Formats: sequence, structure tokens, C-alpha cells
Amino acid sequence: MSLLPIRRALLSVSDKTGLIEAAQALSARGVALISTGGTKAAIAAAGLAVKDVSAVTGFPEMMDGRVKTLHPKIHGALLALRDNGEHNAALEAHDIAPIDLLYVNLYPFEETLRSGADFETCVENIDIGGPAMIRAAAKNHGFTTVCTDTGDIARVLEEMAAHDGAVTHALRKQLAAKAYARTAAYDAAISNWYAAQTGEDAPAWRAFGGGLKQTLRYGENPHQTAAFYVSADARAGVATARQIQGRELSYNNIADADAAIELIAEFDPAQSAAVAIIKHANPCGVALGGDVKAAYERAFLCDQVSAFGGIVAANRALDGAAATEIVKIMTEIVIAPDADADALAIFAKKKNLRLLLTGALPDAHAPGMTFRSVSGGFLAQTRDAGRITRENLTIVTKRAPTDQEIADMLFAFTVCKHVKSNAIVYAKDGQTAGVGAGQMNRRDSARIAAVRAREAAEAAGWASPLTLGSACASDAFFPFADGLIQAAEAGATAIIQPGGSIRDKEVIEAADAAGLAMAFTGMRHFRH
Repeated sequence: MSLLPIRRALLSVSDKTGLIEAAQALSARGVALISTGGTKAAIAAAGLAVKDVSAVTGFPEMMDGRVKTLHPKIHGALLALRDNGEHNAALEAHDIAPIDLLYVNLYPFEETLRSGADFETCVENIDIGGPAMIRAAAKNHGFTTVCTDTGDIARVLEEMAAHDGAVTHALRKQLAAKAYARTAAYDAAISNWYAAQTGEDAPAWRAFGGGLKQTLRYGENPHQTAAFYVSADARAGVATARQIQGRELSYNNIADADAAIELIAEFDPAQSAAVAIIKHANPCGVALGGDVKAAYERAFLCDQVSAFGGIVAANRALDGAAATEIVKIMTEIVIAPDADADALAIFAKKKNLRLLLTGALPDAHAPGMTFRSVSGGFLAQTRDAGRITRENLTIVTKRAPTDQEIADMLFAFTVCKHVKSNAIVYAKDGQTAGVGAGQMNRRDSARIAAVRAREAAEAAGWASPLTLGSACASDAFFPFADGLIQAAEAGATAIIQPGGSIRDKEVIEAADAAGLAMAFTGMRHFRH
């Protein structure tokens, strides 16, 4: 059937935003209201007639509210096919009145999880009756309308106003689809959390889901559609960012901004300001500085050509001095934890510049999962939260690195973690000198990074490229000595790499012959 009137509604909501207005609108149309616990108390306090679920079921709420709606008089009322004689006979025989509208939003499990609550608190915020009712109403969408948030109930009220208290089948079907997606995402959040609690890296079933944050104009290319969803355990970063100004974000904007903020989160803002400039998810310049302005200036000099139209990320709040430098060239996005009034005023003059404020930095070393689709399925893995410190280094050459070389090696290796493999990064004094990304062999990455360093030096008017006296980081081992020799020819004096090649001895001998210091990390950072 298409148009069906709403005569009886069950309301049971955790988030009571707009509840009273919705209840008033339904009551004004003569809809009989049923409710539970706090929802019922709120409706009654507003002076509206409302019947307690216990009065419907003839059974009291029990076990601290865990059991209240799991009853045939509720589920029969939601599931009965109104055009089925047997179903109607069952309704009459058991004195069950049909429920035409269900408005339920679930216990706030996702919010509880994000708050860092303990295990018991998270468990108590797992809704049981709510999902059961939502799924029942959605299954019976031919006759029952289901709402899971304030936007849904608003749409229902609009249709009721347009159709003399009735709702169309098209809307019921749309809301049913959304309802199943909502409970699926809810259960995914719970199941993934439980798997993490038990230390299970590869559970027999893996689910993931999220809520729509925004639809996008298109995907990577204009012929692709795309949307941005936020997961239940959203870390600080792009998912939590407020867009202060600028054009609508695109799929590629979001991917690049995420790459930028994840990289910059590796650097402790209490230790130093850090800025990364990203292009196509790869860093073209990363640098430390006494403040954000100084860090930006150093990062920009690493590759002035690639910086044009790039994404700028900072690990500290932006100020006017930093903003003044950033807006000197065309920049797609600036992302940082915060910005002061001076910075906001300067950025506001660049109407197309997108400014994202995340409120906080992502925890670069927190556990979590990443997902990637493949034909017929998806890959799931733990996030690359690996971190190398001075204590993790194994010096394998005759010459030991100096303290400055060690600092440069660690900085280069940290940046290298965020460069597409095969990745090579030269760095000196907390500043990238050259970045080679995404090549089919490591030698070519080393060459490209050296070329970028020479071009940067020419553009900046330096006498020599920063690769002279630099540290060179490789995201994986050197399979042959040629990549290392290329780094030595570029002027690197120290090498940091995971090690583990069958030709490690050959590579170490080449390093010794060139007078290089080299450290093995024992950890690689492929980024495909």
C-alpha cells in the first residue's frame, strides 16, 4: 500500500533533541503515544498524553531497564502484516494494537566509546531492545514507519502534513534502508570494540560502518560518486575537523588532508613546531621550527614547485605570522588543531582556501584499524603505529653516526613512513632536503629525491643542496647497493633503513667504502 495513516506511535529515544516538538506534532494529529522510561517522563512533563510500555505489555520494566520492549505485544504490533488475515486474527486474539510509527535512537555506545569509558560502562551502553524494534519495523515497512534520528521524524511529520496524517510507501522504504544501515554500523562499532578487547586481530567476521558526514561532488574523478563517513571510534583529525571557510571539500581534498594531519601528528608540538606540505598524499616538504611560521618557511623551501596548490598541515595553532606566509602562494587546504583571530582574518581574504581546524592532533601511535577494498572483499590491518627511537637503532657500519646525524636519521625515517613506497627521504637539521616517492625501484627514488634537492637549492639561491651532509631514510631495505651509492653521490653521510636483505653485507660494505654511517631499524614502513 502507498499512503498509510499514522494512528499509534512508540517513542523511545536516548537523544531527546526535538522530542517534545515531535511528540506535540503527533499528538496534535490525534496520534496515540506510547513510550518508555525517561522518554515517557519527558513527554508527560510536557503535558501530553502518553501510555507507558508496561501498560501495553502488562509486564513491568525490569533489570534496570534491560527488559521492557522485548515482548510480543510490541513486536507483534510492529511486525503484523495488515493485509494478512491470519496476522489480523492473531492481533485480535491477543489484544494487540498495531504500531504505525516507531521512533527510536539507540543508547549512545559510539559516544561512550569515544569518551574513553571503561569496559563495564561501554557494555551498559549497548542497546538490545532498540535495534530489535528498529529491525522489526524496517522489515515491515509496508505498514510501519521507522525513524532513527530527528531528521527522520521531521520528514515523517512533513509527509503527514502533506497527506492528512499519512506517510508514503516511498518514504517508509527509504527510512527502512537507513534503519538497517544504522543498526549495522552500531553493531559494527560494538563488534570491533569487542574484538579489540579480546586482542583478536582477525575475528571470523569483520564489519565496519559509519555515519554520513557529507556527500561529495564526485570521487577521485568526476565520473565517480563519493561520500564521507565518520566511524564510531573517530580519532581526532579530518573526521573531527570543522571547515571554517573555503569551497566544498572533494574526495581528493579529504584524502590529502588526512595524509597531512597524520604525518604532522608524528611531531610533538611541545617539542617543536612542525609543518608538512602535501601533494597527492605525498609530502613535498616537512620541517621543524621555533614557531609555525619558521617551520612553514623551511618546509616551503624544500620544494617550491610542488608546494603550489598543496595542503599545509601544522602541529600547533596557526597565528597571523604563519598565515601571512602561507597565503603568499595558492594553497588548497590548511589544516591544524586551531587558529587565532589574526590567522582567521588573513585566511578569510582567500575565499577559495579551505581552512580545517581539528581541535586536536590524531594520536599517531594509538592502536586502530585501516581498511582497503579489493575485488570481492576488503583488507583489514592494524594501523602503522610503529615508532623508532634512538634506542631501537643498530649501528652496522664501521663509522658510528654523530648525534646530529642520528637526529636527522630519525626525522627522515619518520617522514619516510608517510611517503608512498618505494620511498626515499633526505633530511638535514629537521628539514627534508628531497623526497622520492612511489617509484618501481629504490635507486630511482633516491635519484628523484636528489634531483628535487638540487632544484630546491637553485630556487632558493643556495650554494649547494641540503643533501650534502644529510641523512637518507629508506622505508624498506636496500635490495642492492645501488640505491645507497646514489644517496652517497647526492651527499648523504648517514643512512637509516630497516635492514633484512639477503644482500645486507654487500650494502654495509658499500656504506663503509663510502665512509657512511648506517643504522638498521628492524622495522619497515611500506605505504602502498
